[in-house]
Amino acid sequence: MTKGERTRQLIIEKAAPLFNKNGYAGTSLSDIMKATGLAKGGVYGNFKNKDEIAALTFEYAYSKIRTAILMKLCNCTGALEKLVCILQFYRNYITHPPIEGGCPLLNTSVEADDSFPFLKTRARAAQNEMLSSLTQIFQEGKKNGELKKDIQPQHEAENMYAMIEGAIVMAKINDNPAILNRILDRIREHIESNLAA
Repeated sequence: MTKGERTRQLIIEKAAPLFNKNGYAGTSLSDIMKATGLAKGGVYGNFKNKDEIAALTFEYAYSKIRTAILMKLCNCTGALEKLVCILQFYRNYITHPPIEGGCPLLNTSVEADDSFPFLKTRARAAQNEMLSSLTQIFQEGKKNGELKKDIQPQHEAENMYAMIEGAIVMAKINDNPAILNRILDRIREHIESNLAA
């Protein structure tokens, strides 16, 4: 990496938790300067504007989540085991997230909604990737006989994803990780009781 590339990477890594915790509107250039130890010119000498920094910090934060999930799945041998590993990944997620501030996809989706289309586009692409990967796992389980033949993989993926993200919101609002863990247990029970062949 060149010095400029290292500086860009430093800014992204230091700014990612700020945007993830405080949101786009709540993160100022002063916050980024303080976190990185750089002057205004050092920050904007490497990026066009705050939008570019926010977009790249989202990509960085999301890649940390994706990588952490993939690491959790790398030793799984079947679809059922993968689904259980995903649920285990999210246990106590609000107290030990891979990136400070919680789920960047959830946080960005809520804030970006209609206010920041450039972030909404990235959040949508990330969500679609997550849903597609989850759908593939359900399809794999259906194909190899681990899951019932009449399941609808996309429907099950959407339900599981929505329940996990909703559980994260509920647990965060109530400062109670047990809510998340109880819902994860119910998802696992649904998979084992209603979907497993």
